[in-house]
Amino acid sequence: MNNKYDRFVKIILFMKEPILHLENADIYQRDILVLSKINFTLNKGEFYYLIGKTGSGKSSLLKTLYGDLRLQRGLGNIVGFNLKRMKENDIPFLRRKLGIVFQDFKLLNDRNVFDNLEFVLKATGWKDKMERKDKIYEVLDKVGMKEKYYKKTFELSGGEQQRVAIARALLNDPELILADEPTGNLDPKTSLEVMELLNEIHKSGKTIFMATHDYQLIVKFKQKTLKCEGGKLFEVVQQQPQLVKINEEK
Repeated sequence: MNNKYDRFVKIILFMKEPILHLENADIYQRDILVLSKINFTLNKGEFYYLIGKTGSGKSSLLKTLYGDLRLQRGLGNIVGFNLKRMKENDIPFLRRKLGIVFQDFKLLNDRNVFDNLEFVLKATGWKDKMERKDKIYEVLDKVGMKEKYYKKTFELSGGEQQRVAIARALLNDPELILADEPTGNLDPKTSLEVMELLNEIHKSGKTIFMATHDYQLIVKFKQKTLKCEGGKLFEVVQQQPQLVKINEEK
């Protein structure tokens, strides 16, 4: 009986395992404070949107999470890394545990889809050629791009390029996917298709934190939502007018 109870407790703890934890964290863009005293925990398997006007701090927060900006004040832990104490040579190891999707895709235009993904696997220590090949076809199949592995990226539509970018983010089985305006350069129909794909990936067990300005997608694909406004972070309660603060100053 005790063994069954212990297993149950372990399952509950696993489901609530923090992937990201920020405590009284201040987010800076260069020397400018853009968000102050953030208190937020993202647990394994959750999906959160991050919304706010241009310049409200969305991208600065995401850049801090993947090590592009330094966390200067407060506490921050992400996928086992301490953001405050992290050194420059820790950043590549952090990013191997993250899947990052950008608005402008950031694909290499001088090579095809397969070679774009193989470049990442080689850079992150995959030595075996067949293992690389199998992994590439696996993630391309997940995003519906397996049949276009040979295409140069400039031959693809915007939606197809973003699918490849999402496949790239899945290569190292990330603990957390950070998506910065992944539908920002796409038309409404293609944006819908990309969001359907991200929701499928979330349902498979992945944790996602996604910045977006597309409120129609937020309404259609309901998930927990944070908002950057006035240098603070709030949780938005959908279909209700009020904003609920999640970062009360201590």
